[in-house]
Amino acid sequence: MTAIRRILAAVKDPAARRLPGVRKAARLAAALGAELVLFHAISEPLYVGGLDGDLTLLYDKPSDVERRMREAQLERLERIARRLRGAGVKVAVSVAWDFPAYEAVVREAARLGAGLIVAERHPGRHLAAGLLHLNDWELLRRSPMPVLLVKQARAYRRPVVLAAVDPEHTYAKPLRLNQQILRLGSAVARALHGALHAAYAYVPLPLTAFSAGALSDAEVLSLEGRAARAARAELKRTVRGAGIPRTRQHILGRHPVDAIAELATRTRSSIVVMGAISRSGIKRLLIGNTAERVLDRLGCDLLIVKPAGLVRPPPRARRGARYFGMQPRLY
Repeated sequence: MTAIRRILAAVKDPAARRLPGVRKAARLAAALGAELVLFHAISEPLYVGGLDGDLTLLYDKPSDVERRMREAQLERLERIARRLRGAGVKVAVSVAWDFPAYEAVVREAARLGAGLIVAERHPGRHLAAGLLHLNDWELLRRSPMPVLLVKQARAYRRPVVLAAVDPEHTYAKPLRLNQQILRLGSAVARALHGALHAAYAYVPLPLTAFSAGALSDAEVLSLEGRAARAARAELKRTVRGAGIPRTRQHILGRHPVDAIAELATRTRSSIVVMGAISRSGIKRLLIGNTAERVLDRLGCDLLIVKPAGLVRPPPRARRGARYFGMQPRLY
């Protein structure tokens, strides 16, 4: 994994009073010696041609309206940036007319060569997140670079970073993905003076083992013991060279969705690092996605890593502003 030299913080509302995502992105940038770019995508459409629309568009050139709105958002970002620069963080700002917002963020990150995207989690539960195209989940799916989703406002102070690996490569995950997860988790933990843990959640026995009369209790216990020993050996092999002591290596004989969230709570983790693979169509519906399902259950931040070269960024050209016409209201 190449060193992170630039971090893009996606700022949904530059006028918001609290911006935990920006604060954490700044903390990471300072710790990693990286440049921070505050980016806001203006993705809302402009309405013209009716009394219910933006009346300024009836008299001003569209280009003038776009320019004024962009300059206003740039000034808001600059106010944030000035405070961060006062704390010694190297900060740049960027605003673009582009849509949808998640695609604009990935496009800008690729254009700038950012090694990490930081965004705040979409509020509420992620039911059918892929069908609704929620911005945070679409960032996880479509970004080729790592994405940190900020779920809690609490600042990082010597955080526990939990790397969730999968030595068995469930659902044909690329072999190098575990090493990417461990390297990124280690870099973040080291930069923030925290502690890196590793977790491997596995299913100890197939469901058929519990069908009536299939196995005796003694046989079930024996198989569970063998599965646990094999999992321990797999995790030890996977984390070899990562400098993680055995007391910070966790094997969990449960489905990852439940096990990872509960372990993160028990270890008071601030960040969970996981791998994700983008899927589409019926394959995604049948297999599901562990990262998507874990997202709602986690009480801490989620850092997603993709296999190198698997996801292509969107086209470089921005889409610009959208204009919708409106019919005048008749009284």
